[in-house]
Amino acid sequence: MPAGPFGGFVVPKPQLAYRVLSKTLGASMWFWMMYRIKEDGAVTFGLRHPWDHHDDHGNHDEHGHKESGGH
Repeated sequence: MPAGPFGGFVVPKPQLAYRVLSKTLGASMWFWMMYRIKEDGAVTFGLRHPWDHHDDHGNHDEHGHKESGGH
């Protein structure tokens, strides 16, 4: 019977540079995901369509119709 949990294979420890790089890339992925959810999370989760512009402050009357110019 081989010794150890992996049949005698010793798992190598990663170097410091690889550990730092992996944590940096992982943190940047999570920060980017949180930023995108903050910016357009409602679209991401299907709560709003991307073409719905409720914050459009154009020239519209109270019924949502575009006002004619000059009157």
